Amino acid sequence: MVALNVITPITTTTKSFHRRYRYPLTTTTTTNTLHYPSLPHQSTAAITNAHKAFPFSLNPICRIHHLLPRAASSSNGEEAEPASPLSTPTPTPKSKASQVQLAIVFGLWYFQNIVFNIYNKKALNLFPFPWLLASFQLFVGSIWMVALWSLKLQPCPKITKPFIVALLGPALFHTVGHISACVSFSKVAVSFTHVIKSSEPVFSVVFSSFLGDTYPLKVWLSILPIVMGCGLAAVTEVSFNPQGLWGALISNVGFVLRNIYSKRSLQSFKEVNGLNLYGWISIISLFYLFPVAIFVEGSQWVQGYHQAIAASAGKPYTFYTWVLISGLFYHLYNQSSYQALDEISPLTFSVGNTMKRVVVIVSTVLVFRNPVRPLNALGSAIAIFGTFLYSQATSGSKKKAIEEEKKN
Repeated sequence: MVALNVITPITTTTKSFHRRYRYPLTTTTTTNTLHYPSLPHQSTAAITNAHKAFPFSLNPICRIHHLLPRAASSSNGEEAEPASPLSTPTPTPKSKASQVQLAIVFGLWYFQNIVFNIYNKKALNLFPFPWLLASFQLFVGSIWMVALWSLKLQPCPKITKPFIVALLGPALFHTVGHISACVSFSKVAVSFTHVIKSSEPVFSVVFSSFLGDTYPLKVWLSILPIVMGCGLAAVTEVSFNPQGLWGALISNVGFVLRNIYSKRSLQSFKEVNGLNLYGWISIISLFYLFPVAIFVEGSQWVQGYHQAIAASAGKPYTFYTWVLISGLFYHLYNQSSYQALDEISPLTFSVGNTMKRVVVIVSTVLVFRNPVRPLNALGSAIAIFGTFLYSQATSGSKKKAIEEEKKN
């Protein structure tokens, strides 16, 4: 008689940084295994025959053993294959409270991003020194994270020398992406910067292909409308400025390289969640950026400050408020995006991010009353639609890869 000893339960933890940077930083999975007592006088063939002899007792449990890992994959942001009623119970839909909470997180994410873009542009219009403003935004985010760790509202990760060394590369590319975007915001309309930044998938596919990754044809086809839309928007942009264009493009390069480098250097630190990683990247980025900001703009800050106060009708409070809001909401909207990632799949997040960009573009056009030509609006729409197609295409590729791994 073959006796069933124990079924080890599944433990799966998925953090948002895995979804954001697309590698399993914080995923630990213990696969279910069936443990049998040692049978010194029975061979493997005898055990197999024992399975066949008890179809009604052992076989359904073995089906559970094979199907549970598939169901567990749904917690990684992908849809699991339908399981047999004999294996797992039908999952209950999310409660209304959870749906309301998710809607609030999404609303805060959109609202905070809109507020950041508006007040960041207002501050840059008064004080056109993006290097100092970008440094201040990283400073506010660093102080915010230190406060969360000190008050134990967020678990503080264990800091080791290998961890800091692994963060140096991603933080450097994050710095490049952030300051380039701020330079672009200072030179052109916010809407134009966001249209160009929607071309980030193009850089992601190209750079990843150079490093050996392969993509199906539909992914390559999905980036064509992004390129054409961004090109049309750039040609017809009223506020076109070469520095603004190059700033947005370099920002895309910086963030794509940050994601790729993070996948290679941070995969050993699976115990650190996404928000903590983002906090430490912000802190290190501040040490990268501020000394360079002093070198690039430092000699002009005093004169620029007096000009900003004069432009605000002699009310320094207005200028201080705009700068503070831009720094605070820069961190808050990033934090809300991580909270949204904890509740939804990567595909839903990509679609939500695409729609967020549309909302930001429309909001900033209405607030700043930027003139928009029909062809410019058409180019922007094509580029945004291309990012939607890209998210659909890459999601399908990921599901296919997961299914192939399960078969193997």
